[in-house]
Amino acid sequence: MKLERHAKIIELIHESEIETQEELVERLNQAGFGVTQATVSRDIRELKLTKIAGTNGKSHYEITSTPKDNLSKKYSRVLKDGLVSMDMAQNILVIKTVPGMAMGVAAALDELKFKEIVGSIAGDDTIMCAVKNADQTLLVMEKLRKVLEDLG
Repeated sequence: MKLERHAKIIELIHESEIETQEELVERLNQAGFGVTQATVSRDIRELKLTKIAGTNGKSHYEITSTPKDNLSKKYSRVLKDGLVSMDMAQNILVIKTVPGMAMGVAAALDELKFKEIVGSIAGDDTIMCAVKNADQTLLVMEKLRKVLEDLG
């Protein structure tokens, strides 16, 4: 439940500029998560969310410590250029790449050090990542989408 909630928080702060913990509590409750402000406060710490100034002059929550910061230039390029698609089968994340790029993309994934990924196997154009559970697979997919979005 916690991982689903974390994934929902990430989704919510990407969709709109959430300005307060109270607003985040309200949005999560509307989405079916029965949370208190204390729970959301812990989630904010765990997700390393920070308030930054928005375009309207008001501050809102953002993820400031992105996994992208952990990638060297070469791995960023390999990840951006090599990854084609992602799909999940329970706790297995299947990543399709450009032919011949699976090993490089798998190395870039290793460099991201996502704690949810137990291990990866790469072929020519497919990577299979064993993730701890199905909920965390969804979280890894969201985190990877965010990294790719940040890479432009």
